[in-house]
Amino acid sequence: MNKTDTLTLVDRPVPTAAWVQRLQHRNRSPVPGLWALLDAVKDPEVPALSLWDLGVLRDIEQQDNGCIRVVISPTYSGCPALEAMRADIISTLQQAGHPEVEVHTALSPAWSTEALSPQGHEQLRAYGIAPPRHCQGCSVPELTPESGITCPRCGSDDTHRISEFGSTACKALFQCRACHEPFDYFKPI
Repeated sequence: MNKTDTLTLVDRPVPTAAWVQRLQHRNRSPVPGLWALLDAVKDPEVPALSLWDLGVLRDIEQQDNGCIRVVISPTYSGCPALEAMRADIISTLQQAGHPEVEVHTALSPAWSTEALSPQGHEQLRAYGIAPPRHCQGCSVPELTPESGITCPRCGSDDTHRISEFGSTACKALFQCRACHEPFDYFKPI
């Protein structure tokens, strides 16, 4: 038996260590109301997901001078949606009565699909995007053209990759052989 024979691929939402760590950080926060406010801020590219469920929202604190400081990590450093996210965060907090808002970008530690919430996995699937498949026992599962990524429309595993890139750089384009529908697959990183 080789090493890959002992690995199990997971399509269902399994809380990752990164997700649990994020949730614990949020639960210890002295400003739970601000986190709740920002739950309404959606990803501009996948509006089914909040920034929290996507794993982009890292931290929120209220400084002594009343300024709200928010830390986000983009899905990748050149993410074109970053400015829209920043504007939506500022707008949401200002409309709730917080006139001073700073949004900082943290590139380290880098965002990864491990930060997606279990709800985020389900929201992606419901939106028609196959959520990232995580490999139990390895850092990133190998994605090949023969990989059977579960179709978010009909649930079939009889799928094939059409292109390494889908509607955005963080997705691959697949097609289901059962229902013949193309769909994006959110690549694990």
